[in-house]
Amino acid sequence: MIPRRLAPAALVFALLAPAAAAQAPRLGTITFPNSGAPAAQEPFIRGVLYLHSFEFGPAGAAFREAQQADPGFALAYWGEAMSYNHPLWDEWDDEAARGVLHRLGSAAEARRASAPTRREQMYLHAIETLWAEGPKAPRDTAYALAMEQLVRAYPDDDEARAFWALSILGLSGTTRVIPSYMHGAAIAQEVFQRNPDHPGAAHYIIHSFDDPVHAPLGLPAARAYSTIAPDAAHAQHMTTHIFLAMGMWDDVVSQNEIAAGLTGWGPGHYTSWLGYGLVQQGRHAAAREHLERARREMGSPGRPGQRRYLTSMRAHYVLDTERWDDPVLEWTMNVEPGSDAAATDAFALGYAALRRGDRGAVATQVARLQTAADSGDSPAARVLALNLAAAIAAEDGAFARAEQLLKDAADIEDGLPAAYGPPDIVKPSWELLGELLLAKGRAAEAQTAFAHALALAPKRALSLRGLVAAATAAGDRTVAERARQDLAAIWHAADDAVRRTLAAR
Repeated sequence: MIPRRLAPAALVFALLAPAAAAQAPRLGTITFPNSGAPAAQEPFIRGVLYLHSFEFGPAGAAFREAQQADPGFALAYWGEAMSYNHPLWDEWDDEAARGVLHRLGSAAEARRASAPTRREQMYLHAIETLWAEGPKAPRDTAYALAMEQLVRAYPDDDEARAFWALSILGLSGTTRVIPSYMHGAAIAQEVFQRNPDHPGAAHYIIHSFDDPVHAPLGLPAARAYSTIAPDAAHAQHMTTHIFLAMGMWDDVVSQNEIAAGLTGWGPGHYTSWLGYGLVQQGRHAAAREHLERARREMGSPGRPGQRRYLTSMRAHYVLDTERWDDPVLEWTMNVEPGSDAAATDAFALGYAALRRGDRGAVATQVARLQTAADSGDSPAARVLALNLAAAIAAEDGAFARAEQLLKDAADIEDGLPAAYGPPDIVKPSWELLGELLLAKGRAAEAQTAFAHALALAPKRALSLRGLVAAATAAGDRTVAERARQDLAAIWHAADDAVRRTLAAR
């Protein structure tokens, strides 16, 4: 009979066996003693490593391998059920997860009893609370409490501690709640200090600190994570949550190139961040080629999620390159009317039409944008509607109205949680206000507006460009020169035409 308890030393030996090491993806290092059979150890550990990097599909497949090797291995079912909960993405699959647990046993008590140790039974209890009946939010809270109890009972269990940190972050859903994020970070950092090769610890630290205020605290974990899990695409991308929040555009581009190379070049999470980074670098030609490639790789008509990402990518490209006549504006996106994607699309098309003097097209997009702003509780859509109305008012000479509209929009934008990536408000209100004030000769006020924009989106190219111009006009040579140096640094590989605009300023 194979013993149900595997000592940590035996586990490490199993993971370092030459045959396994030659084939195993590089995902980090953890120690997770358990009662599974020796043949189940490698796929089980691989599954946990994939979980920590949010590679949920490969994680589920690995846990099913472990189940095949040891059909009675309770934690292998725990892991597969975990793969159907996607914290921070607001995604979960109750039916699939409960189906996994029912394969282990027909009742919760029987399932817990199949785990031979109290520690493993506590893991099973935690997953039962997560996939119990009822609304998801109370279940998430119960799950976090169960993981805390597990950590209290087994304080040396770094896997329990890491998943506890993630459970705390998950209580916020897709909304950034700073106290919860700091709590999760403190727990994850304990694990990271003990095991600097732990993918979950690095990952959850990054998620905790990926806003412009806290991002410097996450930089060591971001630098480490790409080398901890080089074969996990999400790990390569995840580092850029810190890099983007700090305006480190070279790193944003290089890491998302790796992530897209591992997953595909169609419009998606990694390619959208890559396109935004290219534009910030001033590599507008490369950004245009990347946008074309994403559309080509998507095919026609593409999945709804792909169309939403392509809509965002096109909007950022057009607004940040200021190419108001670019043929990409003629693409049909087919996004859901009234959605945030429709609001983004309507603003970009409407603003570009305004800049090239096509008032008929402007009116069409104003109607689309207002529909999106009125159809749901979307602060971003409301801000975009105010911003486009302000741009129209400014074009018509109603500068006082334009200024008030932008201040109203900026007040809403200031109250929103920091964006996780390319801003949902594709033309930030403070940047637009700075451009309006600069055009009216109010340079000192424009300088303040651009500085505020940069606090929300560090080293964003157009805001830096505006700060150079405003500070120069206001006679603040110190700020102007610092901003010029920052812009020159991020545009070190920019297109010649882009660099000439800096020289002209």
